[in-house]
Amino acid sequence: MKITLAHGSGGKSTSDLINSVFAKHFSNPILNMMEDSAVVDGASRIAVTTDSFVVTPLIFKGGDIGRLSVCGTVNDLLMRGAVPKYITSAFIIEEGADTDTLEKIAKSMALTAEEADVTVICGDTKVIEGKGGIYINTTGVGFVKESTDIVSTNLREGDSVIVSGNMGDHHATILSARMNIENNIKSDNAPLCEMVRKMLKNGIELHCMRDVTRGGLGTVLNELSKASNVNIELSEEKIPVDNEVRSFAKILGLDILHMGNEGKLVAVMPKEQANNALEIIRACQYGENAQIIGEVKRGSGVTLITSIGGRRQVNMLYGEGLPRIC
Repeated sequence: MKITLAHGSGGKSTSDLINSVFAKHFSNPILNMMEDSAVVDGASRIAVTTDSFVVTPLIFKGGDIGRLSVCGTVNDLLMRGAVPKYITSAFIIEEGADTDTLEKIAKSMALTAEEADVTVICGDTKVIEGKGGIYINTTGVGFVKESTDIVSTNLREGDSVIVSGNMGDHHATILSARMNIENNIKSDNAPLCEMVRKMLKNGIELHCMRDVTRGGLGTVLNELSKASNVNIELSEEKIPVDNEVRSFAKILGLDILHMGNEGKLVAVMPKEQANNALEIIRACQYGENAQIIGEVKRGSGVTLITSIGGRRQVNMLYGEGLPRIC
């Protein structure tokens, strides 16, 4: 069945769509009440984030827009040390979208929410004129302990910088799909709950965490450098990259440091805790390729020590990059 404008009218067609797709996969006691707002248990401190997802194509190797929307929202909460609890989900669907595709996306979203231990508590559906596109807006809520203070201004001279895995996988996957290039590259979109939870549980003094999405590692580290007024020195040889992604980037002239991911984090902590943190991350799902890639130093900006011993300045991504990546 194809989506028509009637599915966004608020009448029977809307009700049928909600019941046959969204209620079917997101069913839980809170959402099933179908009230105008959800009333849930809270905490003294909460983290809140919101994001919109417009990825093209909707379904790609290793994921889809539904999984992506949950991972992106959950990971944003985790980067402040929050425990993700609730997600809202609003779908904007263009006329002509296929309900089979929509249901695949909703099912994937529900399974990822279950993996991340979050509950979809409310949502909305709108249908607009168009060519069959699907867009998702999510808002996430998580609980934060009073003692937790993980922010971009916390970097200190001597801190170590860890990335949780290979760079550029998601970017290469989306670009491959758009260019009809056959390869084995898969998106890294994943919820990073386990590694964050275990680092906090084991007393790692996390000064800062950020997920490496649009703009890539180079952009994220420049933002942290500016926020804390420090220099971040990276070792090119330590930055983990899948061999196929590296070859793909070389062929197309892409800079790995500016390629996006959707299931990787940067964590900064005291140097004496870095090896322990690395062991914790590597023992977690999605963290087996983690590496200590650099150190915080006095100065400003981001510096890369190249594989031949040279030094180059790493800037933020300028220009468009790859649009509609998430």
